[in-house]
Amino acid sequence: MGALWIAHVTVTDAEAYGKYAELVGPAIAKHGGSFIARGGKFVQLEGKERPRNVVAKFPSVEAAVDCYNSPEYQEALSHARAASERELMVVETSE
Repeated sequence: MGALWIAHVTVTDAEAYGKYAELVGPAIAKHGGSFIARGGKFVQLEGKERPRNVVAKFPSVEAAVDCYNSPEYQEALSHARAASERELMVVETSE
C-alpha cells in the first residue's frame, strides 16, 4: 500500500528553511516519493493552523520512514529544526 507524508509547518526563519527546501526534494525522490501538495491554498477546519502544508506520496509507509531516517533527509532536517515549528506524520493509503 502507498503512503502519504503530511507536514504542517510554521516557518520562523525563512533563510534557514530555504536550505531545507533545497535539500528535501532530492531526498524524497531518492526514496520513491513525490510532492502532491507543497504550500498551496488551504482551509483550516479544525485544530492548530500552520501556514505551510506539504503532502508527499510514497510507495509504502516503510519507504517514507526510510526517507525520514536517511542521511540525506536528516541533513535537510538539520536546517529546518531551528527554522520552523512543525508536525509530520506518515499515513498509509487505502489504495
